[in-house]
Amino acid sequence: MPFAPSRRALLGAGLAALPAARLHAEAFPARPITYVVPYAAGGTNDATGRIFARQLTQRLGQNVVVENRSGAGGTIAATYVARSRPDGYLLLNASSANLTSAPQLLGAPYDPEADLVPVGFLGHYRYILAVDPRLPIHSFQDFLDYARRHPGQLNYGTAGTGTGSHLAGEYLRLRTGIDITHVPYRGSGQVLAAAVAGDVQFVMDALAISHILAGRLRPIVFWGASSAEDLPGVPHIHQVGLPDWNLTQFFVAAAPGGTPAPIVSRLHEAVLEASRDPGTIAALKALGVEAAPLSLAETVALLRQETTVNRQVIEAAGIRVS
Repeated sequence: MPFAPSRRALLGAGLAALPAARLHAEAFPARPITYVVPYAAGGTNDATGRIFARQLTQRLGQNVVVENRSGAGGTIAATYVARSRPDGYLLLNASSANLTSAPQLLGAPYDPEADLVPVGFLGHYRYILAVDPRLPIHSFQDFLDYARRHPGQLNYGTAGTGTGSHLAGEYLRLRTGIDITHVPYRGSGQVLAAAVAGDVQFVMDALAISHILAGRLRPIVFWGASSAEDLPGVPHIHQVGLPDWNLTQFFVAAAPGGTPAPIVSRLHEAVLEASRDPGTIAALKALGVEAAPLSLAETVALLRQETTVNRQVIEAAGIRVS
């Protein structure tokens, strides 16, 4: 009688025939994952990262541990992840600025498209243009009219030169022809305090919502998110004469370039599940972030669009970071 191989031998032969990458992906993750946040604790990027770290821990069956590595507009953390082993165990909680504008402004030592690969779209960041309520500005047209009657006298505060709000302010200036003045601060907290005190006349920041609800700032227009139920009567910027406004900001989870496709797919599936979770959607919304279950192809297309628009703004406005 011919020898009949055991079930274990058959299983071993079958496994040997599987591609190594697939075996690796099926075993992934086998240990905790480090999720690098490129800013200090307490900001929107950090809070978004911690929400997804908790969600990914549940869905991947391994702890996803947040590590804050701040500095240089997020490029320190991005460089660290880009140069790490491409095995899915070290991820970056990137803002789109880390991958689209910071490399252009700071000369980062990585190619954001070749050295980092998105594994999931986390959400759109909502910008709110809010003004000092003591000004006679109640609409976007009022805002433009006031700026044109008072050239150079409307100051806008941002969290620093080259930040998303700074690029948005320059984009607004270039698109409308108004003469406004940029005043950089160190972080959103300082900016909002200055706006409430009347040291600057307007801001563009998601975190302005608490001051808006308290009556300390007046909302004029928003973008980034598709809707704003907490801002009744406030229009989207596409509704006020700028239908082709395409400067935005968002958050993505990224892995080192060269991470095996099956591992990228496994991580992407977990992010998609998390982004559809009602608890995640509500927690992000409280931060001014709108969840969206985008595909990896859609995420890459958004990053490329953002890179192009940022490049145009940086060159046209002559933005430099010393």
